[in-house]
Amino acid sequence: MKDAPTAMRGVRGATTAEENTAAAIVEAARELLSTLLKANQIQAQDVASIFFTSTADLTSAFPAQAARELGYSDTPILCSQELPVPGALPRCIRVLLHWNTARRADEIKHVYLRDAVRLRPDRRWPR
Repeated sequence: MKDAPTAMRGVRGATTAEENTAAAIVEAARELLSTLLKANQIQAQDVASIFFTSTADLTSAFPAQAARELGYSDTPILCSQELPVPGALPRCIRVLLHWNTARRADEIKHVYLRDAVRLRPDRRWPR
C-alpha cells in the first residue's frame, strides 16, 4: 500500500488568559499549544510555522514565548493583534499551526479551551 501524500494542514485553536500578566498569557498559550500538539500527535520536526494572535487587552507578553519554552526555537513563529471587533471575546489567544502531515483535513483536531469554547462549541476540548 502506498503511503498517503504529505500536505500542509492548518490546525486551529483558541483559549483565554485569566488576566493581562506575562505569567497568565504564557501559561494559557502553553496549555493551548501543548493540548493541540498532544491531541494531534504532532512532532516538532513536522511543524512548518506557528501564528498566534491575541486581543488588544493582552499586552504583557507574546504568546510565542510559550512555544519557545516548549522547544520550538527553530520554528518560525509570529504574533499579531486581533481586529478590535466590538463585543469580541476578551483576553483571547488564538493559534494557527501549519503542520506537514499525511492526515486528511477531517482528521485534524482543533482545540478550544477555557472561555474560547464559546467561539466554537463544536470544537470544545476535551470532547
